[in-house]
Amino acid sequence: MTRRHLLSVPFAAAMAPAATATKFQLACMTLPYSPYPFERALKGIKGAGYEYVAWGTTHPDSAGKRQPLLDWKAPAARARELARVSADHGLKPVMMFTTINLESPDAPEAHKRRIEQAAEAGIGFVLTFGKTAPGERERAIECLRQAGPLARKAGVLVVIKQHGGNTATGADCSKIIAEVADEGVKMCYDAGNVLDYENHDPIPDIQACWRDVRAFAIKDHRNWPTDTDCGPGFGEIDHYKLLAPVMNTQFTMPLAFENIFEPAVPRPQSAEGVDALARRAREYVETVISGLSTAPVTKG
Repeated sequence: MTRRHLLSVPFAAAMAPAATATKFQLACMTLPYSPYPFERALKGIKGAGYEYVAWGTTHPDSAGKRQPLLDWKAPAARARELARVSADHGLKPVMMFTTINLESPDAPEAHKRRIEQAAEAGIGFVLTFGKTAPGERERAIECLRQAGPLARKAGVLVVIKQHGGNTATGADCSKIIAEVADEGVKMCYDAGNVLDYENHDPIPDIQACWRDVRAFAIKDHRNWPTDTDCGPGFGEIDHYKLLAPVMNTQFTMPLAFENIFEPAVPRPQSAEGVDALARRAREYVETVISGLSTAPVTKG
């Protein structure tokens, strides 16, 4: 067996037909619609062909003032109301942010409250991350150790993503997950952040950690002609190679579209422009998944 063949085996295994094919939930975040009201975001996401939504962090209120969509201190009933509004627009919410870094003194209480909110809303995934500078690792570990049992009891999964520092790469996140050692804590892989913050190729990185991955924050990144995050297919990341390792898990796995924008050009000046990019991003990733689902196994 050649070295080249050995390197190809994880991709070939992932692409082989199996009874445990992953069920992907393509969910546009409301984050790209942050300049617009929450309900306009939902309307645009549904119109762009999505069945699922991931809640962003802030939107303008009725007076036009930017406000948190759901403060972590808000009663869980508020999350239930936002889920009802999402359902009224034909969308099922599948993921929400904690908005509190793992190392924050408030993190244990904030994660507890977010888990309660998610459970009330029927949301299965709470997305969290650490600082963009190293340090305070033990605080992050302790927060997750407290959150894991609460998440399992509530039927929720806490997922950490790459965000520099303690959570710089997938391999770093896997080490944290192993140390926490609780099935209520897994990973949401963010390839864009791995390439952006670390200038690290996410393709070999995901090979080291894919068994811990339960969701993706979908975005891309370009280092040239400008250093910027962007929508999938506009950057330098090969999404075929990125998703190949997780094609045949037994899991239902959200793909939350965090960035859908074009690189090196101004962002759309209208919600309709964002709608068009949301649709394009969905179609691109659907093409990738379809190709991986039907492609023959290659031996390298």
